[in-house]
Amino acid sequence: MNGKNIELLWTHLHWLTVLAQQGSYTAAAARLKVSKAAMSQRIAELERAAGVPLVRRTTRSVRLTDAGQRLVDDTRAPFEQIAHSFAGVRDLAGVPRGLLRVTAPVAFARQQLVPRVADFLRANPEVRLALDLSDRLSALAVEGFDLAIRHAASVPDTHVAWQLCATRSVLVASRAYLRRRPAPQTPQALSEHDCLHYPRADTPAWTLESSHGRRAPECVTIPVAGPFAANNSEALRDAALAGLGIALVPDFSAQAALQAGRLVQVLPQWTPVGAFAGQLYAVRPYASHVPRAVTVFVAWLRASLKDGFAA
Repeated sequence: MNGKNIELLWTHLHWLTVLAQQGSYTAAAARLKVSKAAMSQRIAELERAAGVPLVRRTTRSVRLTDAGQRLVDDTRAPFEQIAHSFAGVRDLAGVPRGLLRVTAPVAFARQQLVPRVADFLRANPEVRLALDLSDRLSALAVEGFDLAIRHAASVPDTHVAWQLCATRSVLVASRAYLRRRPAPQTPQALSEHDCLHYPRADTPAWTLESSHGRRAPECVTIPVAGPFAANNSEALRDAALAGLGIALVPDFSAQAALQAGRLVQVLPQWTPVGAFAGQLYAVRPYASHVPRAVTVFVAWLRASLKDGFAA
């Protein structure tokens, strides 16, 4: 095959790398914004030109042959460099633009990010934001996300992280519940209350810390039980609002309800520890070029969240 014919297949090669990343024709076609039929046709044309099978098809997914994997391995870096170079040239215009794909935890996104994001989009009309609400830890590069917001204690060394703000955990209950069950005055009294918790252990327990003016903090761990458990802080907050008991949630989940007086903080002199991380980060895989839309969005996030979530 001569050089001119190879040049005609550059798009085909790029589509093969996307297919390898996504693992299915449907997902690859969606990522490239083309039809599944067009995707299949391009790969078939590439296989005919190569003279060997490049893809093994199954009913649920596709896998590359050795020849296909070699092509992908040899062309991935050049295509990434082309994409980075082109993005850098576009950023010379100085105007953030393009599609920004962000993944964020469900509760944080619904309660804090979505209510604020209209201000960012109005200030940056050339940016389009695609927000994925998920509590699972996504493989950012593989799934095509530009940025992840993570409630974490630390981030992998292979990623770049911007600290957005500190967070803390709080114990909250509704006024109706506290009229039925007087507020606990000590952590030990929590064992006599209905406690709404994450289902992380067969025997759930909360650890609380208080200095009480001492040089070394006092730390106690109390077994808890209650009628409701959920792996989402928004669900726990809503259960507390319904008067089901005392919930342990991140401050960003309770902020609005505490400010409105719909929830009351319980044992405010004690700080729950170990239940949730103490920092919010914006995270992305390391890359030599960071799109301007990403840097502008991170700067906006840091400014928007600089005061934290105090009630």
